[in-house]
Amino acid sequence: MPSNIIDRLFASFSELEQAIVGARETLAKKQIAPKDIFERLQSYDGILAKQRHLALALREHMNNGNWDEVSRHVSLINGLSAMIRDDARTILNSLKLNSDECDKDDIVNFC
Repeated sequence: MPSNIIDRLFASFSELEQAIVGARETLAKKQIAPKDIFERLQSYDGILAKQRHLALALREHMNNGNWDEVSRHVSLINGLSAMIRDDARTILNSLKLNSDECDKDDIVNFC
């Protein structure tokens, strides 16, 4: 059973990685994102690498029955996921706000 859980965990990392790649490609095509957003997306790659490393250690702790470390590693992995989720939500909200704003030329065209 531990192997199945770890396999699903790694599958979720792969899905997240694909979502990050997709977001990066979409933003690059639309040219709507500031450079700092791409840097933030780049930081997600490092977070994912850390999560994968923690998941490998998690598997070992599960196999050894070291449940305190299992709990700690699960908390760390979840915390890193929350960091990505919260930051991605902030990015999306800022992009939405920026796309809702009109510049002066847009206002003139509406009049």
